[in-house]
Amino acid sequence: MAIDQQTTPDRSRAGYLPIEDYAVIGDLHTVALIGKNGSIDWCCLPRFDAPSVFGAMLDAQKGGYFKIAPQETPGMGHKQIYLPETNILVTRFLTVDGVAEITDFMPIKRGRRSHRQHHIVRSVSVVRGSLSFEMACRPAFNYGRDEHTLTFSDDKDGVIFRSPNLCLALIASIPMQSDDDGGVRAHFTLHQGQSARFVLAGADSDDIEPPDLSEAHYRSDFQETMTYWQNWLSQCQYQGRWREMVQRSALVLKLLTYAPTGAIVAAPTTSLPETLGGTRNWDYRYTWLRDAAFSLYSLLTLGFTQEAEAFMGWLDARCHELKGDHAMLQPMYTIDGKHDLTEFTLDHLEGYKKSGPVRIGNGAYSQVQLDIYGELMDAIYIYNRYAAISYDLWENLCRLLNWLQDNWYRPDEGIWEVRGGAKPFVHSRLMSWVAFDRGLRIARHRGLPAPVDDWTRTSAKIYQEIMEKGWNEKIDSFVQYYGSDAVDASSLLMILTKFAGPQDPRILKTVRRIQRDLSTDSLVYRYHPKKAANDGLGSLEGTFSPCSFWMAETLAHAGRVQEARLMLEKMLSYANHVGLYAEEIGPTGEALGNFPQAFTHLSLITACYNVDQALNRTHPTPSYTFF
Repeated sequence: MAIDQQTTPDRSRAGYLPIEDYAVIGDLHTVALIGKNGSIDWCCLPRFDAPSVFGAMLDAQKGGYFKIAPQETPGMGHKQIYLPETNILVTRFLTVDGVAEITDFMPIKRGRRSHRQHHIVRSVSVVRGSLSFEMACRPAFNYGRDEHTLTFSDDKDGVIFRSPNLCLALIASIPMQSDDDGGVRAHFTLHQGQSARFVLAGADSDDIEPPDLSEAHYRSDFQETMTYWQNWLSQCQYQGRWREMVQRSALVLKLLTYAPTGAIVAAPTTSLPETLGGTRNWDYRYTWLRDAAFSLYSLLTLGFTQEAEAFMGWLDARCHELKGDHAMLQPMYTIDGKHDLTEFTLDHLEGYKKSGPVRIGNGAYSQVQLDIYGELMDAIYIYNRYAAISYDLWENLCRLLNWLQDNWYRPDEGIWEVRGGAKPFVHSRLMSWVAFDRGLRIARHRGLPAPVDDWTRTSAKIYQEIMEKGWNEKIDSFVQYYGSDAVDASSLLMILTKFAGPQDPRILKTVRRIQRDLSTDSLVYRYHPKKAANDGLGSLEGTFSPCSFWMAETLAHAGRVQEARLMLEKMLSYANHVGLYAEEIGPTGEALGNFPQAFTHLSLITACYNVDQALNRTHPTPSYTFF
């Protein structure tokens, strides 16, 4: 292995990769997003919602990154794959002179030390020919706001970046040197069969320990990480069509799980735009109650009972926090259950492709979103079929439903968290009906005490009001809110929540209207911003991937199975090169919004499962008799 002492600074960070050009690794506390170019452009340590140390996705110049790549040559190919059934990533560079691979992973640390240090392991190898590489590691602590110092080891193969609240230790198998941008760099050449390793450790300032770089330790970490992921995925009971896509979605959901509490983040990023140049940029590094029913349904359907139990424990804790008869749930919480998600902007960062503002925190936490009670009750109803809930939890749920009895009719900000004023959203009424319906089902199933007559009357009243005020004869469809002429893709959940049957004439007409007004080929918009309730933003956005999967599932329930299958197949073609989805899809198939998004992968799992079930009913597997 030859060492090149070139010292020219790297000034190639002016541009941004497409969002879909990233893959993700993680250790169940946090993740790192790694581009096809070998650069880690997003990572928060020590947990998902901590300040970023690498944030080049939000500012290519100020955000910080950790890049390893061959020197760029004309025609160089870039590929990424995950090792089968794992979250270990291999980034490949293909040139006429050689082929290189970078293997990236984060070891899964368990036990008391799991909270202390988090490691990113990077191994570079050449599998054909010879290639020269450049490594540049330039952290930008606290979203690029904190200064840091560098301290090298005597032989220059290790460096500690020290900031006021966090330290990083980088150990390399080759010498490094400082650069002019507060980072370190190295230039080296590898020939076929040779490799170089880099291990980055992050910890509190007083707790940093240099990582072990030995070959034996690397092989041990690699094997343990691969075994962990493969053993975990072996629990998956899904054997239907599109199994690899379902399994990859399961692996993504596990990566987005915060192990200490069982909470699942909506996405590990903040402020990736839903419209380039627009202001629809939100912080998704929190846990939404809205995802709860989809999460428990998906986890239990796939056979991941431990994850379902852990997430149910997080939900249980939120219900036990309520005090008094007028306590309300928040739409979202931090991954450890904290309530304050105060939102503010980071004006020193330009945003992805200059799509500002960059936000941290999420002001929607203080909104009134009445649909969350239905999603919570649906989640607990799903879990209760697997394991009996406690009486203490049931008492808290009764208090919530008693509060909802007095408040379900209030205007609210709804499922899409509008910022232009509350409305009487039909979906909020729908999910309020779901809350009472599921409460009644749980009470009957378990013989739990409940004001059954009161809940039954309230449920019936909500149902009748939706049918009277939520239906618009002029457009032959359920609408977004009472008195409007706008349709909303959330109406698809009327079938999925069993509010109405899939052959109900009003449902069939609503599906046709959504396809006409909001659908383009296999892609579905949430609503039309110029026709629907004022969301306080006004700008257009991409199609919303969960809605597209809801449409495929709805068509399957309605008996349009082949149409559902084709739509699902088209939607699956919009996954990126390693099977990941952002929140939205743009007009040319580009990923938009935070990435990867749990809601999309949850919706993918349920759509694949239910379309597969519908296909099996329509075309059952033939049986053969052999003589």
